[in-house]
Amino acid sequence: MSDKSIELLSVIKAEFEALGLGIGFFLPTKTGLEKSIFDAHGKLSEFFKTYNIHDFESQGRGQTFKRQVEVVVLSGDQEETCSMSLYRPDTKLGDPRFWISGVKKFTQADDLLIFICINKKLYLTNSTEEALFQQGLLTQYLLKKIKQKMEHKTEQASIAEPSQISFPKDLVEWAGHHSGGVKRLFDVSSGRPSKDLLKTNLIIRLESWVASVVSNDSEVPRILFLVGGPGNGKTEAIENTIKKFDSEFQANGKIVERLAADFRPLPGQQVPRVVTFSGLDFPKLGPKFRLDIVQDATATDVSRVGSASSLLIQEIAELLQSDSNHYYLCCINRGVLDEALIEAIDRGNSPVSLLIEEITKVVSLSADAPQCWPLKKYSSIAVWPMDVESLFIPTEKESSSVASALVGHAVNAKYWMPNGSCEAGPYCPFCNSQSSLSKPEAIESLMKILRWYELQSGKRWSFRDLFSLISYLLSGYRPESKGRKSSPCEWAASLVNFDATSKANANPSKQELSSIFYLASSGYQHALFHHWDSDVVSDLKIAIKDLDIDKSSDLGKILLGFQAFLTDRKANYLPATIASLLASISEKLDPAMASPEIEISVSAKSKIDLAELDARFSKSVQSGYDYIKNFRLLNAAEVEMLKRLAKADLSLSDSSNRRKKPTAANFIQRCLRDFSCRFVRRNLGARFAMVADLKNLQSFQEIVEDENGQKLHAIAKQVKDLLNNSDGFHVSLSTTFGQPLPPMQRQTTLIVPQRNVRPLILNSTGRPKSPICYLRIGTGESVQSIPLTFELFHAVKELDRGLSPASLSRNVVALLDATKALLSGPIVRDHELWEDAKIKIGLDGTEISKSFDGFVSLAGNK
Repeated sequence: MSDKSIELLSVIKAEFEALGLGIGFFLPTKTGLEKSIFDAHGKLSEFFKTYNIHDFESQGRGQTFKRQVEVVVLSGDQEETCSMSLYRPDTKLGDPRFWISGVKKFTQADDLLIFICINKKLYLTNSTEEALFQQGLLTQYLLKKIKQKMEHKTEQASIAEPSQISFPKDLVEWAGHHSGGVKRLFDVSSGRPSKDLLKTNLIIRLESWVASVVSNDSEVPRILFLVGGPGNGKTEAIENTIKKFDSEFQANGKIVERLAADFRPLPGQQVPRVVTFSGLDFPKLGPKFRLDIVQDATATDVSRVGSASSLLIQEIAELLQSDSNHYYLCCINRGVLDEALIEAIDRGNSPVSLLIEEITKVVSLSADAPQCWPLKKYSSIAVWPMDVESLFIPTEKESSSVASALVGHAVNAKYWMPNGSCEAGPYCPFCNSQSSLSKPEAIESLMKILRWYELQSGKRWSFRDLFSLISYLLSGYRPESKGRKSSPCEWAASLVNFDATSKANANPSKQELSSIFYLASSGYQHALFHHWDSDVVSDLKIAIKDLDIDKSSDLGKILLGFQAFLTDRKANYLPATIASLLASISEKLDPAMASPEIEISVSAKSKIDLAELDARFSKSVQSGYDYIKNFRLLNAAEVEMLKRLAKADLSLSDSSNRRKKPTAANFIQRCLRDFSCRFVRRNLGARFAMVADLKNLQSFQEIVEDENGQKLHAIAKQVKDLLNNSDGFHVSLSTTFGQPLPPMQRQTTLIVPQRNVRPLILNSTGRPKSPICYLRIGTGESVQSIPLTFELFHAVKELDRGLSPASLSRNVVALLDATKALLSGPIVRDHELWEDAKIKIGLDGTEISKSFDGFVSLAGNK
């Protein structure tokens, strides 16, 4: 920057600071304008991060992770909304880059451009415009415009009317990396994509708590800790609680207005760590009433010295000494809890460390986790673990789940154009997905699949993940390099045009050739089960080349389009926020791996036999298509793709095409038939909840959701057989856990009576229902509790069907070994067990037993 620019920037910065606004700046270079690329220098990147516009540090490299945000350009008497792209290239160490569409219209090289953020909205001005600046000073025109925007409160913005909502375009914003997926207090444009409050059991409990506080119930807890990670609904719970207080105290919106102003300060000002309202502010509350709200316990406070954990310790110490009129509501994660516990112990602050230790216990998923609402040892304190309850189980006061309500809103026909009437017509995968999911049984099937994934993986869906998933399933995910459009339907229409062009073009591009495959595979069924075997691409390419097929022929175009589609599956094609979840779902529940013994009831009179379906597709694509088409379950794009694959399969059977390399032709045919069969199976699987390991998943769900725990008894008996040998429970006395067994001649084994395994009835008083079942093993001092995971359940079922114990998965073997080791320690110290125990020694199996005066050999035993 020149000295003149630095001086001008200093004046402009002072002008905006006087208004309480921070600024970002940059000087577009001639090269940057010509190449349509700007470098985001350190201070500008910091400005974007400070105002939650964009964080380059957490952004991945490449076009896949490019992000676009809106920026309003203030120019003269006009305001123009432009799109700004922010990304990090694969080259040059991924230096931050950005570009503003249409920027050349209002700037020249070396102009000083200024970014400001007002009420979470980004604005851009040019300091050389005389209508806006005069020697760095704001003109009255610009000053008036800025003040008007600062006075406009975001929380007063009206919620979009149904007529203004347009799906699937607006569903793009539901994703966690967009505005709709992250909730900010009193910002109606963020979070809660459906605009309706999603009442979880916690929301219901908090509303009841507010009513008790207002009615001066002396038994109600006055200190609440909501513990959970990001995206679990803590912010929504805080906002609804504040609104409930306003309603119960009949404050006519004044409490909400006051706290909204505190939680959403002017740009450049930090959100306070603790926001308080009291009877001094609102006489109706009583002069002594005080409520402190900590929306994020990871935050610090500029007016207080110390880290987040130190501030939490200070607040807890004050709360323990406060009176019954002091209430406290805090959102916190386990990381801050752990840091505060360590710090409190190091300081020797026993009252605080004991309380935090108790909080840590109650939010755990252990079998002996005590009640949390209120704490047994602290009746004035209540804790709620927010990452325990499933969004797929109906709440206490609702017949349907939060997840099904969300999907129901997303596919509501009043927000969509009639199916087939968008730009892509009947080939639009997103409109076809909406049409399929508008049927209650289809939503129910999707809910079952996602719930089964929770049970199988042990990973709970958070609000943010669920929003992102719905966005992905119904509006797709299109990296910039794939021609991303503002509207998913526009993107689909572009593929339809590409496909039409490919038919007339003698040398079509890869994008044109693969268009039909993208149109067919972008429906929610194939987006959910997305994985294709891209490892065959190199062999497929060689086989196509060996056959020397004319690339301009119909057969050549189909095969090259098929190859291009599978090749693209090697690159990143999933949204980063839920990529690991989607990959895990596809791996664990893929309907392509479902048992062929399953029959799917399509209607009261017709069924689909998967074994028959597999047999048909193994014969030819046409035979499989002829079988499935009668059930009318495929949309236009899916039908068109299968017809083309069937045509290619038939052409490869022609002697003129396979004469040179029959082996290559056979390989390509196998790929086409396998792809087609998987494709149809996944369509059916998503529609009718038909997935891999279906019977075990259904049985496991019944056990986990059984209120009485009666179904656990049969499993407990089978686990007992896994842990015990026929002659008792074996404890190795010549090795320790994790070490290999010594040679047979040196082995010494303690054999005690078989250890009993019984269902463990968990404490459900004052805490959410545990998502895990537990088994109680052993008696007395050696008793242990183990979780009944799906892997353990699956192992028990497979052994029951004749699987050899040697074939158990490593995880199950490790769980059983660890359980045996935990039982073994107390057993060898339990003198009462010695009376009925024996020790087997050496290669010949000599056995000794306890006698009244020592140990004796058991005669006759080897």
